[in-house]
Amino acid sequence: MNPMLNIAIRAARKAGNVIAKGYERRDDIQTTLKSKNDYVTNIDKASEEAIIEVIRKSYPEHTIITEESGALEGKDSDTQWVIDPLDGTTNFVKGLPHFSVSIAIRVKGRTEVGVVYDPIRNELFTAVRGEGAKMNDMRLRVENKRDLSGAILTTGFPFKQTRLMPTQFAIMHNLIEDCADFRRMGSAALDLCYVAAGRVDGYFEMGLKAWDIAAGDLIVREAGGLVCDFNGGHSYLTSGHLVAAAPRIVKEMLTKIQPCLSDELKK
Repeated sequence: MNPMLNIAIRAARKAGNVIAKGYERRDDIQTTLKSKNDYVTNIDKASEEAIIEVIRKSYPEHTIITEESGALEGKDSDTQWVIDPLDGTTNFVKGLPHFSVSIAIRVKGRTEVGVVYDPIRNELFTAVRGEGAKMNDMRLRVENKRDLSGAILTTGFPFKQTRLMPTQFAIMHNLIEDCADFRRMGSAALDLCYVAAGRVDGYFEMGLKAWDIAAGDLIVREAGGLVCDFNGGHSYLTSGHLVAAAPRIVKEMLTKIQPCLSDELKK
């Protein structure tokens, strides 16, 4: 096993245990509003601390980029661990059992390892660049649908950037002409993993951060899927606007999405 994958799995499982215990003791959850519609809990912070502790023991010189603490610079800036300690905090706070730990390892700007762990279902999604993707011990392959007819698409609403809501609804209006239905589940990392696992046929969202999608991005691509920005390019980790599906589905989704884009989103 890739040694960094092994450490990432260990970190994800340790964080998952913190989250699962916190979920069972709901009276102990302390919630703080970071910004409009954006929450952080004491469990997010405890999960992050657990991940950092595991990484630091094995790789003390690596740089760690986290949702809650920002960039923790190490002597080795070429190797970056990009972490979301609790993706789906709102679900967690509300008691909806759909959230995850997301850990990506990027070396010289390229994602080499991705791990997403769902502690409630005990589902561990992993990928190593060039070696494929797995859920627990099962190999993942994106369902190779050829068109949008009958497709189930998942998405997330840009609740932190409400100016994008009209575009969101316009895109959905265009897509529903051909696809069968939408899901909106509340964890971008798991949405990507579900594309890889064939549980949904495609995914799109705006306004994401790198830690939301870096691990899931690799998992989809290693499962044979395509991930791109709204222009068909590769800027999604910086722009935050992303489409993921089988290659032919992505092409059809872009055809429906692009007419809805403002000048801002076309860049």
